[in-house]
Amino acid sequence: MKTLKLNDKIEIPILGLGTWQLKDQGAIEHALEVGYRLIDTADIYNTHIKVGRAVKNSKIPREDLFLTTKIWYNSLNRKAVEETGKRFLDELQTPYIDLLLIHWPNPAVPIRETLEAMNSLKEQGVTHAIGVSNFEGRRLEEALKTGVEITNNQVELHPSFNQRKLKSFCDAHKIVVTAYSPIARGQDLNLEEIKTLAKKYAKTPSQIILNWIAQQDIVAIPKAATHKHIEENFNSLDFNLSKEDRELINQVPQEPRLINPGFADFDH
Repeated sequence: MKTLKLNDKIEIPILGLGTWQLKDQGAIEHALEVGYRLIDTADIYNTHIKVGRAVKNSKIPREDLFLTTKIWYNSLNRKAVEETGKRFLDELQTPYIDLLLIHWPNPAVPIRETLEAMNSLKEQGVTHAIGVSNFEGRRLEEALKTGVEITNNQVELHPSFNQRKLKSFCDAHKIVVTAYSPIARGQDLNLEEIKTLAKKYAKTPSQIILNWIAQQDIVAIPKAATHKHIEENFNSLDFNLSKEDRELINQVPQEPRLINPGFADFDH
């Protein structure tokens, strides 16, 4: 599977399995059997234990896997970051995390304090790379000013919320973008443009969307609970949308973001 470079030591697979609200450890195990090597989790998901057990049961060498997890926004002070990062290793039954993210920005905690604590974890070998999630505009600029290497920004991204401006900003700063909710919780599967292309390429709507994301050098982490959908998503990279068809998706009318909790700190 294609990978994208995060830093000099690590690359991230372009497609992974998201585990938000995923209750079945067997789904993670099946994903690993199918060929997924990127598993995305977070402290708030309460899936660390399931992910750790699935990885252990898979017998796949740890160096062949990529684990991303996230620190919740109320655990971003220096002490909490250090304690949380090491707890993650125990819960995931792993000697290291590949990518550690700030799940949501928290204006009450100086971003420098958080990122320097995360960088300390990186220096200790707890994580190999550092990133953020749900950061845009001014918050991302503040994070970059700390001088700590930020390699990834995980954000809501799908055809009806394509984040083109943010993607360009991240590209300019060598930050890989990861798309969560890549099919808009199912809503974008019903877009006429997507359904038309699904027929043209003899693919499913979700495969069209995931292929469009991958061809922009964006990582996608769709959640899938059934064997059928896990396999369907994994098989989304065996073809290429034409430039014209990618542009057709690019022109889909943009809608408001779907994920916007009360504590969010978005520019718009």
